[in-house]
Amino acid sequence: MPQPIGLTPVSYLVLGLIGRAGKATPYDLKRWAAESIGNFWSFPHSQLYSEPARLAGAGLLEEQQEATGRRRRTYSLTDDGLAALRLWLQEPTVEPPQLRDLALLKLFFGQFLSPEEVAAHARVQEAAHRARLEAFNALDAHLADHEPERIAHARAALRMGLLCEDAFVRFWSEIAHRPPGTSSPTEAARGRGGHRANRARSAKS
Repeated sequence: MPQPIGLTPVSYLVLGLIGRAGKATPYDLKRWAAESIGNFWSFPHSQLYSEPARLAGAGLLEEQQEATGRRRRTYSLTDDGLAALRLWLQEPTVEPPQLRDLALLKLFFGQFLSPEEVAAHARVQEAAHRARLEAFNALDAHLADHEPERIAHARAALRMGLLCEDAFVRFWSEIAHRPPGTSSPTEAARGRGGHRANRARSAKS
């Protein structure tokens, strides 16, 4: 008899991926997650090998095992699994997004570096995010050629990734051209003009 269990975001990830594909092995789940969800939500992929069996024991997945050969286990979504997935999807999500960016942490303490070192750090980040943006654009172009209705929601999530990477490219480009605490040529000229005006007023008084 199926036993009730606590469900985690990884549980719903497994239910969702299997529901989209119809059936899948744990290896399929790991590969699909790396190509899609892993781009915006990180988690230990090793869980994808143990979670399907746990969900099958709760009656949320149906398990079939090969009688011979590698005896691979293939999983499909049950009606109870679909109901659990839909219930979770309908729940409001109000928690703030998580951002753990080591590059931003280093920028926060950039006062201990020279402007040239901060600019060098920013150029590395700009190049990395530009490469990621190009990869996302290539993935979006690939998805556009495959069953647009089936992957419409996946492309919508990918668009957020495109917007974020574009913002990161522009942000780090600005930092590279003008590290925090340094003046732009216009501001520097304005500052020199102000100093000259102050000296002139002092000479007249």
